[in-house]
Amino acid sequence: MAMRGAASAFVGRQRIPQSLLSLPQCFAQKGFQFHPFPPHSLQIFTPFPNQKIGWNYQVRAIQEATAHPIAPKKGKDDDEQSPENWKIKMLYDGDCPLCMREVNMLRQRNKQYGTIKFVDISSDDYSPEENQGLDYKTVMGRIHAIMSDGTVVTDVEAFRRLYEQVGLGWVYAITKYEPIATITDAVYGVWAKYRLQITGRPPLEEVLEARRKNKVGIW
Repeated sequence: MAMRGAASAFVGRQRIPQSLLSLPQCFAQKGFQFHPFPPHSLQIFTPFPNQKIGWNYQVRAIQEATAHPIAPKKGKDDDEQSPENWKIKMLYDGDCPLCMREVNMLRQRNKQYGTIKFVDISSDDYSPEENQGLDYKTVMGRIHAIMSDGTVVTDVEAFRRLYEQVGLGWVYAITKYEPIATITDAVYGVWAKYRLQITGRPPLEEVLEARRKNKVGIW
């Protein structure tokens, strides 16, 4: 109470500058209303109800522009990352949603290492001739990776080699040893066999037929 009285006395002795007294008229000319200082609110000036503010429309436009970004078309340049000194090439199915989670993680890690070349086998530009003769049907059956010397590795070994190249070799290190190697390959084999069904896609025969028709333009 003593502090409040002292503060009131101090304010009462101060002379309010004339420039402050004219503030309400200035803001009124700009389309604002002046309210006394209410004890329950810090809002002093509010625009008239008929004053149009463009911020809401701008924010909505930004949200609509970012909510549905235009997906880039598939192409050889988009689907193949080609670091100059790549050490292993990963052949992945870009139409597999679960697979893409792991691919995207490896892509992010590879920005630091630049040792993995990513090749999307679902791309219309996929070429077996450029990938040790591995055709689409073969690489759709299970994971394949190609070392820089041309060696082809598959199954859990492919994952182990890929992870090693981005500093995550410890994740699959135990799979080098028996009987873990045999067990993990067997588990992966089951996943690879039912991968399309698990991800809600048609059987491989239908996928191959659709791809053939797409290439020759028959529908």
